[in-house]
Amino acid sequence: MGLLELFFIAVGLSMDAFAVSICKGLKMPKLHLSQGFTIALLFGGFQAVMPLLGWILGKQFEAYITSIDHWIAFILLSIIGIKMIVEALRDNGEEEEGGGFSLKELLVLSIATSIDALAVGITFAFLQVSIVPAVSFIGITTFILAYIGVLIGKAFGVKFKSKAEIAGGVILILIGLKILLEHLGIV
Repeated sequence: MGLLELFFIAVGLSMDAFAVSICKGLKMPKLHLSQGFTIALLFGGFQAVMPLLGWILGKQFEAYITSIDHWIAFILLSIIGIKMIVEALRDNGEEEEGGGFSLKELLVLSIATSIDALAVGITFAFLQVSIVPAVSFIGITTFILAYIGVLIGKAFGVKFKSKAEIAGGVILILIGLKILLEHLGIV
């Protein structure tokens, strides 16, 4: 897997955290830079840890699944992408309850937005991805986008939330399709 593909995966996985960060920025009466940093650190940290956990799980079953790994990658990335698109289209513009800055809420949101990264980590095990650079790249990308999301949320509100989630979903589906087509010898 090349750096460009990894970048697109990182951006795609970051879109949920980016969208939630926009919402958090919007709901904060007064934004302190340390709060934006904490939000970005939690989202980036969980986005890095979850694919690592998925990779560890995937490595346990690698010998049994290598003949169909490309199909697994395609199916998992497509399901994640479709889920993101459906959630974005279902969003009716209402904000989550309890605005402001709550560490407990941020931990729950960090876990919730990084579940997709766990599945991606499983696919990394089958694709022989070098895991430490990959999870570092995903974590840093998410950190940067989450911090930017908080700032955008504070400045513009949730106008772009659905579009960001749709873009992330489409990116993940396209990468899954590319992996499948490469393994089938079509690309």
